[in-house]
Amino acid sequence: MRNNILLSSIGGIATLSMACSCNQQAQQTARPNIVLFLVDDMGWQDTSVPFYNDTTPLNRRYNTPNMERLAQMGVKFTEAYACAISSPTRCSLLSGMNASRHRVTNWTLEYNTQTDAQSDVLALPEWNYNGIQPDTVKSPHNTANATPITSLPQVLHDNGYYTIHCGKAHFGARTTPGADPSTMGFDVNIGGGPNGAPGSYLGTENFGAGSKFAVEGLEKYHGTDIFLTEALTIEAIEAMKTSIAAGQPFFLYMSHYAVHSPYSEDKRFVGNYLGKQDEQLNDTLKSSEARYAALVEGMDKSLGDLLDFLQSQPEVAQNTIILFMSDNGGQALNNVRQGTANRDQNYPARAGKGSAFMGGVREPMMVYWPGVTQGGTTTTQRVIIEDFYPTILDMAGIENYETHQTIDGISFVQTLRGDTSDVQRPLVWHFPNLWGETQNTEEGYGAYSAILKGNYHLIYTWETGRLRLYDTANDIGEQNDIAANNPEVVKALATELSQYLRERDAQRPSFKSTGKLCPWPDETL
Repeated sequence: MRNNILLSSIGGIATLSMACSCNQQAQQTARPNIVLFLVDDMGWQDTSVPFYNDTTPLNRRYNTPNMERLAQMGVKFTEAYACAISSPTRCSLLSGMNASRHRVTNWTLEYNTQTDAQSDVLALPEWNYNGIQPDTVKSPHNTANATPITSLPQVLHDNGYYTIHCGKAHFGARTTPGADPSTMGFDVNIGGGPNGAPGSYLGTENFGAGSKFAVEGLEKYHGTDIFLTEALTIEAIEAMKTSIAAGQPFFLYMSHYAVHSPYSEDKRFVGNYLGKQDEQLNDTLKSSEARYAALVEGMDKSLGDLLDFLQSQPEVAQNTIILFMSDNGGQALNNVRQGTANRDQNYPARAGKGSAFMGGVREPMMVYWPGVTQGGTTTTQRVIIEDFYPTILDMAGIENYETHQTIDGISFVQTLRGDTSDVQRPLVWHFPNLWGETQNTEEGYGAYSAILKGNYHLIYTWETGRLRLYDTANDIGEQNDIAANNPEVVKALATELSQYLRERDAQRPSFKSTGKLCPWPDETL
């Protein structure tokens, strides 16, 4: 059964007031174009734009002039969060649901195949490893271990938008409808499929054709000396041209594979970094780190190319919203990155992709809304990835719609409109899984759930029942566990986290030795 959703917004009720300027009146009569620019595996410090209190050594490593440009155009969010793994984030983005509700809690790929590591201690729950699916599917093949949703692009499409998917999808398993963005409300799918990474970024290597990570739909570039990020950008601009020529508002989901591994060499930019003395590492950048930085700069060039295209048509630019976000923290393991694992890569935050610590979930985020956002501003309002669903519909002026699923996200439009009062509400993460790259529970990996409220970040490890508490305002690196000295805070947060998970019927791992479910966080006190 569909639920009628009436959505409140961060900072106030999501209503579109009568505009007083000509520019705002134009936005009332014509739905705005919307570009959602999502980067893959980009850490919050992988940019020359500072998202912390001060500019950091990592900010000085990277060259992202177009991110700087967007920051000057719009508002920068310094407390933006996503899931620690790709597929859960993307499923929350398209559904508006917290991962504890949609249950696509680890990354997806092959049909009916869990991607978790093995454990001698934990038996993992039957999470939805086949991903999200359009709510029209009925067959057992398409509904098994899957979550039916009314997707964000479907609602936009139904309200007159030309919806464009460009790049990485990774929200449905192979052979299911959800693996193909065109079944999820997108009019155009450029390069999106079940794969969570490209087989190669190089046109000379046909973008990995023939492998399970092949990027499909870009065959015209095969054998040419072009980088995947560039090819996707060219195709995205062509798709926008089609919509503009038809006089139809567009939603472009510019979902780059960059900066995910493999770190193919982008010859355009790698020379800017290879052998360069680095302040953070106190060493020269080696090949893998130089290639990573080149991926970042190539992504930034894509952003600049999109901005240039839009600004070449002022009437279009004046009615186009741009949102910039990453899907999880930067890779923090030294098997692919340089420096001390879980310390250098997302410094001053701890750990990275896959971890409950800040390095795994804190993201670079910016929004530009012509006539609404004030350029060069910063907000500390906390947002999480499921908030993008109601926010984008709010921006589009779509107020009455129905969804198959219950929406957890809250619109942050009022923050964009200049409301400076931060709305405090807890953020929750749920990962009852085992990420395949590491099971280092000390660094926040393994099966966990977590809650962030006020200054406090509580992390619960399902395998051990351990509750750790950190003051992120004064200890962003989360080096000092203060749980022992703050039992009342631990109790209150464990209770709130457990209640949130119970309300969403969140799944729990169990112990192999006994077959019993792991206790809820508040049952360990």
